[in-house]
Amino acid sequence: MGRRGPVQGRASITDIYNETTMTRIHTIARTGFIAALLALSAPLFAAEGWTTLFNGRDLTGWTTWVSMQPTSDNMKAPTSVRGANHDPKHVFSVVDGMLRVSGEEWGAVSTVGDYENFHLKFDVKWGEKKWFPRLAAPRDSGLLYYAVGPDGAQSGHWMRSHEFQIQEGDCGDYHSLDGVTVDAHVGDANQGDWKFYRYEPGLPLRTSLAARILKRGSYEKPAGEWNTMEVIADGTTLIHIVNGHEVLRAENSRQKVDGQFVPLTRGKFSIQSEGAEAFFRNIVVKKLEESPRKGM
Repeated sequence: MGRRGPVQGRASITDIYNETTMTRIHTIARTGFIAALLALSAPLFAAEGWTTLFNGRDLTGWTTWVSMQPTSDNMKAPTSVRGANHDPKHVFSVVDGMLRVSGEEWGAVSTVGDYENFHLKFDVKWGEKKWFPRLAAPRDSGLLYYAVGPDGAQSGHWMRSHEFQIQEGDCGDYHSLDGVTVDAHVGDANQGDWKFYRYEPGLPLRTSLAARILKRGSYEKPAGEWNTMEVIADGTTLIHIVNGHEVLRAENSRQKVDGQFVPLTRGKFSIQSEGAEAFFRNIVVKKLEESPRKGM
């Protein structure tokens, strides 16, 4: 496989986006012209081959699943669920051109369409609200990808998927939901009785990991500031990027079906509600033209 360094040939996309669009967007946003903000950003994304997944006006192209609020801090499945597209507390809404996730009740908002061989990019920042049972815990959410199967498969809350962790201090960590499996270069890590792993490119490859994998490095911005997150995945290689820095890489995405492991290379994107208010914007995706392994 060779050396596993930063993703090659993609910095120019980030540079163009940050240096040309964000200056104009910030100026306009301060005056309150959200519609103009969206109009300015859309042409740039289109020129670079990006497809916008969130239109900044409503949840067209997305569905919701609300499983209600856990009754204890052990995150076990709720005793009842609200279900699909039934969100009376507006856990998922659009505010000033942003996707707001209130965090008050657990669940997810998921794309209608499935995606494979993709480069996903989005901005996220934390709001102020936190909810039981995570009042004293770090603010938490997550971006799920290759999400498949029924809603609520994981703990009654989320689909089977890989998770790009969005949590204060831990953005870019990997979580396996409902038993999906990867291989990665990792060492051992733990927190109390909780056994998991830490990503380290120089260590031997471990196979069949269905657990949490801690990212490498810390590149988050302070709470209240926007962070740009990216996932690059072709089914064989999965890459997590935080504010332009590659922080985790895994391989060989798969799931168990009828007792046998099979490749997991296509699925939905899904954003978690998990006890904290968060805002998302500029959710865009483009199809990979080449494998992310090339040039490593």
